[in-house]
Amino acid sequence: MIWNTMMGTSILSIPWGIKQAGFTTGMCVIMLMGILTLYCCYRVVKSRSMISSVDTSTWEYPDVCRYYFGSFGQWSSLLFSLVSLIGAMIVYWVLMSNFLFNTGRFIFNFIHHINDTDAVLSTNDSNPVICPSAGSGDHPNNGSMIFYANDTGLEQFEKWWNKSKTVPFYLIGLLLPLLNFKSPSFFSKFNILGTVSVLYLIFLVTFKAIHLGFHLEFHWFMQTEYFVPEIRFQFPQLTGVLTLAFFIHNCIITLLKNNKNQENNVRDLSIAYMLVTLTYLYIGVLVFASFPSPPLTKDCIEQNFLDNFPSSDILSFIARIFLLFQMMTIYPLLGYLARVQLLGHVFGDVYPSIFHVLTLNLIIVGAGVIMACFYPNIGGIIRYSGAACGLAFVFIYPSLIYMISLRQEDRLTWPKLIFHIFIIILGLANLIVQFFM
Repeated sequence: MIWNTMMGTSILSIPWGIKQAGFTTGMCVIMLMGILTLYCCYRVVKSRSMISSVDTSTWEYPDVCRYYFGSFGQWSSLLFSLVSLIGAMIVYWVLMSNFLFNTGRFIFNFIHHINDTDAVLSTNDSNPVICPSAGSGDHPNNGSMIFYANDTGLEQFEKWWNKSKTVPFYLIGLLLPLLNFKSPSFFSKFNILGTVSVLYLIFLVTFKAIHLGFHLEFHWFMQTEYFVPEIRFQFPQLTGVLTLAFFIHNCIITLLKNNKNQENNVRDLSIAYMLVTLTYLYIGVLVFASFPSPPLTKDCIEQNFLDNFPSSDILSFIARIFLLFQMMTIYPLLGYLARVQLLGHVFGDVYPSIFHVLTLNLIIVGAGVIMACFYPNIGGIIRYSGAACGLAFVFIYPSLIYMISLRQEDRLTWPKLIFHIFIIILGLANLIVQFFM
């Protein structure tokens, strides 16, 4: 259950993160971040047992923060939890716009027998891989492509079916009504789609890697025409993505309450993190290693690796359909959680009125539409929101609460103090460096 909950949209950006860090550095960073976030999550799980003066059996992590830091701890934990939820909803909107756009383009191209690899840099084989951002740096080409200027029907399609100008607005009619439901119980029935989607992505990258083969050269510091160095100074971009990719700290206590054998919580948590780390490594390594260089450069790997496959690719089309439907069922659940946390704390009622709920949902949807139109870079959104919410829930709160509890029991030693201060400094550096990358 923990593995299924943690496996989110970040998995699509892991190959891009490895490209930004370098192949060897990327693998090392994934493993180290997995260990670090596991330890901090372990500290969250153990935080309630450090309080012996009151019964904490029904407490959630914000209650622990309130116990140690008062109302500041409660409201700050709420703020950072909302950052993670709304950040995830924005990423979902960008991705749903992407998947809906590519699905529509696949159908149109199939009906009109259009080959969409002719208008973009690509490989010329039975399993084409494309480079949509060729000539545009790290920013993907978010517009649609004109294939034949004289084709009026195609021009009209391109006008009304544009990834950044029209499709994000079409989603409003589909999703805004769903956000206003009082109960999300209907959508929770589709949680199994998350597991199916991840398993299908594993199959997809395995199938592509078998057909494309591995394309690797090792240059520690020097960039070549087709390959990136093993060590790149952009590696903090991967740490930002991974902070959100390994983020489950705000709900781990709730998840583990369902464990029949509570004495196995730490073991099960460790196994879940190991499985998540191995999944990220498998997807990231296979996509990076099999990316065909030459003729394409490794720098062509997109922030959403599915964008490296043309919309006419059947297997990628199926993956986009899976993910689109999954996200359309999870998006209302995330909106419900944001509503519970914000309106429940402010008004004492998760549904004070349709006006309050609609206003909140319009703000959240508006943020998603704006980002999908003007900054549809999921790698950037994930690393910024991940570094921000991770600063509190992953790095600062678990370490501070542990140090305070040890201090109250006169068990705080210098090695433990230095180690946990170092974790806090890492979290601060992880956030600050994102704005300079």
